[in-house]
Amino acid sequence: MKYQVDFEQLANAMGDGVVISDAKGDIVFWNTSAERIFGYSAAEALGKSLDIITPERFRARHWDGYKKSMETGTTRYGSTLLTVPALHKEGRSLSIAFTVAMLTDEDGNVGAIAAIVRDDTERFQTDRELKKRIAELEAKS
Repeated sequence: MKYQVDFEQLANAMGDGVVISDAKGDIVFWNTSAERIFGYSAAEALGKSLDIITPERFRARHWDGYKKSMETGTTRYGSTLLTVPALHKEGRSLSIAFTVAMLTDEDGNVGAIAAIVRDDTERFQTDRELKKRIAELEAKS
């Protein structure tokens, strides 16, 4: 007997956030790990713009790339990890790393983008502290 995969069960069992947004950039799926990472419950996030997790100073750049991906149906971040700043519900900064998948309808038209998101804040801060320490040590020599 062939096992039928339940997408919601799979997505909610994952340690990484799964965020799916429609062509307009409105959130249509938000798993339990996205809740943990960003602080918004699914009820709070669903139907909202990705602006809730995108820092204001990066929104224009984000939307330019988003619209281009929706128009062309392609993205370089399907297999290349993208690391960007993000926002937690409480207003604190996060560093997230993610890949995306373009989701198409039966006619092949892109209708949504799915992102698999990991909170990379701790690693980012550690790297920044190490770089600062190296610069301090090099300045002394």
